[in-house]
Amino acid sequence: QVQLVESGGGLVQAGGSLRLSCAASGSIFSDNGVGWYRQASGNKRELVAGITSGGKTNYDDSVKGRFTISRDNAKNTVYLQMNDLKPEDTAVYYCNADLLDSGGYRYNDYWGQGTQVTVSS
Repeated sequence: QVQLVESGGGLVQAGGSLRLSCAASGSIFSDNGVGWYRQASGNKRELVAGITSGGKTNYDDSVKGRFTISRDNAKNTVYLQMNDLKPEDTAVYYCNADLLDSGGYRYNDYWGQGTQVTVSS
């Protein structure tokens, strides 16, 4: 079964850190990039950070210098290290990618179930 599984969310005080993981299960990441998005209550889903298959990264201005996206291709996992968290970072965080299953079938624009991050002031 093809899945994107996010983990690592939780409740943390302002200034704290969390590390989110996004693992491709039953599949591998395609040669397209992988993105971390977030959606706060009442807001649109927004791109937080992205990473290409070659490791090139990009970040939303609101998280530059605090968040780091990385990937371990051997583990089919992408990480989001979040430091100096702020209450405005509170949201459900989602992973998005194009996936390939063992038969080479492509699943475009695949989303995980999300993981809740709550930052208290």
